[in-house]
Amino acid sequence: MNHPSPFSRFAQWVARASGTPAIFVIAVAIIVGWGASGPLFHFSDTWQLVINTGTTIVTFLMVFLIQNTQNRDTAAVQAKLDELIRATKLANNAMLDLEDVDDKTLERLREHYRKLAEQAPGDINKMLDEYERKLEQKIGDKHKAVEERG
Repeated sequence: MNHPSPFSRFAQWVARASGTPAIFVIAVAIIVGWGASGPLFHFSDTWQLVINTGTTIVTFLMVFLIQNTQNRDTAAVQAKLDELIRATKLANNAMLDLEDVDDKTLERLREHYRKLAEQAPGDINKMLDEYERKLEQKIGDKHKAVEERG
């Protein structure tokens, strides 16, 4: 199996780390520290420039790192969906390349599936109730089989 490039690994690490509570607390502490230092620097232009420059640089770099991670995740999900479509007998293989069609065609397809959803009998709650009932029955059957063996 091929491994991602060092940049991709770094981008994934930054994307994961930047979303943690610890990093948020550090960011808040930096802002609070900067704000508290205002009187010391007489709220000067340089004092304001420090936070403006710092946040601009971080934001600029984060856009590219997070976009790289998002692109990889999207490609991986797309490949998994393509495999599910390919492996499903009744699926239409024309669906495999939807990411390459124009917006008008994609909207027509979405409208087609909206209409199919409207024609679907029942509602989602009935479906979930039936699913839960079958699951409980299956669990009950397994418990019964275990009791009969033991």
